[in-house]
Parts: sequence; structure tokens; C-alpha cells
Amino acid sequence: MRLLPIQMCRPGMRLAKKIYSEEGIVLLSENVELSVRLINRLSECGVHFVYIQDPRLADLVIPDLISEETRQRALSEIRTNFRDLMDRPNRKTGVTYPYIAKSFKQIMGMVIDDLTDQKDAMIMLMNMGIVDDYLFQHSLNVAVYTTLLGIANGYSKDELMTLGLGAMLHDIGKTQISPNILKKQGSLTMDEYEEMKRHAERGYYLLKDEPNIPLIAAHCAYQHHERLDGSGYPRGIKGDQIHEYAKWIGLVDSYDAMTTTRIYRRPMLPHEAVESLYAGTGTLYEQRMLQLFRDKVAIYPLGITVKLQTGEYGVVVDINSSCPHRPVVRVLNNENGEQLNTPYELDLSTQLTTMIIGVNDDPHLPEASGS
Repeated sequence: MRLLPIQMCRPGMRLAKKIYSEEGIVLLSENVELSVRLINRLSECGVHFVYIQDPRLADLVIPDLISEETRQRALSEIRTNFRDLMDRPNRKTGVTYPYIAKSFKQIMGMVIDDLTDQKDAMIMLMNMGIVDDYLFQHSLNVAVYTTLLGIANGYSKDELMTLGLGAMLHDIGKTQISPNILKKQGSLTMDEYEEMKRHAERGYYLLKDEPNIPLIAAHCAYQHHERLDGSGYPRGIKGDQIHEYAKWIGLVDSYDAMTTTRIYRRPMLPHEAVESLYAGTGTLYEQRMLQLFRDKVAIYPLGITVKLQTGEYGVVVDINSSCPHRPVVRVLNNENGEQLNTPYELDLSTQLTTMIIGVNDDPHLPEASGS
């Protein structure tokens, strides 16, 4: 299989992975043949990348960070609890939902177990082929990515539970923001932006008195938009005033926001997002955290098309965990764009003079690579 932008898909290509609805229902199954209507419909629904069958890449299996059971269960719990809060705006502190801690702790236990079972797991995009409300999927993504970083950082299981809860609930305050602001197409007014920023404080007040939710998790909601140099919000605190967990979550929150489809813009690819994050080294984000993050991100996702400096085109078929920015590439087209009769693989971690110079700009795809 290969990962293609929706605008590069052609009628006759076949899906290699399912497309899910907001409710977790399968909209399109594997092997469905794409038509012009389906391609246009997916684009309208905000699906910008899909996995497509390609006989030259039939052996490429792209693993999921967490199991399908964990993903479905987590999204269901997040969706149910967040929607309940959306239906009760301006919730008073002290009015608790006794099962929120139990259900979210069970979910985080499943996430931690799934991730610890994968010794060399890398952060790979989880948004492909999902038509979902941004808030729900984003909350799960941030929890999974942050937990993976916590494991790499050496946190204990108890610490991972607290970190993961803080990550999964970091945006819970958005349930108290008007949907007209959350889902507005186009730029927010100054007043709307100020209202949006209040989600951090509202999240803290929702969580601080919640039974069996660690107070640190509430502070993660409060602090995930604070930055090292004091330029963040809501309080403009800086440096060591920001809890370490909130720093991790703030970094991952920014990354997932950049790499996820938003109403007002298309998603960045991982290498673009990482480059943007690095511009904030030492001012917005801690250097050591960025370094660990970079080492655990699959900068060039499995299945993505890349152009080499030789002019050849290929697809990423393996990630070097010790050197993720130099993956293994299966070369499919020569420098003239002609398909090779015998594709071959280049391990860029050993071929140091060969560089990736482009992503997703292959002009010579087969007409119907999955037929």
C-alpha cells in the first residue's frame, strides 16, 4: 500500500485501509474502487490522505500505534463524555460525573499497554482516513503521542497514567466554548480569540475537583498553552513555572494541530511540522524535549512518496528508529519518471550522499495502481 494525498488519487485506484465516520462506523472498506464522485466526497469531508493499494508495494504493512479496539473504545468514551459536557455549558465546580475518572483511566491503561508492547514504536500520523470531529480525535492523538514520549523519557507506569490523563483531557475546556467559535470557518475576531483562549482555564476548573482525576492533570489543561518565554496563555508563566507534563503536552498539541486537517487550512506533513516546531527551540519549547520528540517521530511516514536528489521517485517502506529522518526508500521511478521494471531499495541511513528533496510530487503514478 502507499499513502497518497487525495488530489493525487485517480479513478480506478482501490483503498488499502478503511475510511471511518465520526461515530467509528466504516464508511468505505478496503478494496473499494475510487470514482471521481468518491474522491470529491472524501475531499469535501476533510480526508486529505488515503492508503491506496499498489502491487509494487503489496508487502508493505503499515502498523497502527494502538489496536483498533483501543482506538474505538477511546473515541467512544471521549465523544460521550465531551458531548455530555457540551450539553451542560457553564458547568459549576463541585458538580461531578463519578464515572469520568474510571472510564478514562481504563482507556489510558489500554493505551499504555498497547504502546509498551511496541519496543521501537514511533509517532506516526493517526488521522489518515478518519472523518471525525477535530476535538475528539485530537484528544486521543495527543494522549497517544505524549504517552509514547513519556515511555521514551523513562516515566513509571503511574507517571504515564497521570501524564496520559492530562493529555487526553487537555482540551476538555473546549466543551464550554460555543460551537460557533470552535467550528468557525475563517479567522476569529479578537473577542472570539479571547473566548477561545479561555478553554485552558475552564478545563482546569472542570477537572480540579473531579474525583480520582490527579490535580496535575487539571494543571496540564491549565498550562498546555504556556510557553518557556512567557508568551503563552492564560497566565503567561514561564520556564520552571510550567509543569513538565504540560510542556510535553504543549509540544505534542502543537504538532498534532499542525498535522491535522482544520476547517481553515490543510494539514502539514510531519517533516514540515517538526521544522516549524524547531523554530521555537529554547523560546517556546525545551530543546531536550524537541530532540526526543524528533527522535521518536516518523518524519517521513510509511507509504509516502518521496523524490530523491538523483531525480528518482520512491516510497518509504521502513523507518530507521535510530535515524528517522533517513528512512528506507523503495525506488519505483527513474529520473525521467519512468517506472522501473525492477524496483530496488535504498537505506538512506547508509547511503549518506542521497537526500530526500521532495514529498508527494510524483507526476507519474499508475492510472489505477490497485486494479
